[in-house]
Amino acid sequence: MQVINETELRDDLLWGAGAIARYIGRSKRQTYYLLEKGQVPARKIGDLWLGSKTTLDIHLTGEQS
Repeated sequence: MQVINETELRDDLLWGAGAIARYIGRSKRQTYYLLEKGQVPARKIGDLWLGSKTTLDIHLTGEQS
């Protein structure tokens, strides 16, 4: 089991669809569509999407870093 410290966790999180869109190289509109369809691994907290760089990297490349 990998232990992650608070700083690493904070740096790994992407708050909001805009941040996720920039990270995956898509428009905000495209990203909202992918998020709503469940095609991008993220979860909604209230009205805000929350994603993880690590999880997105694994999902998009199929490889663990």
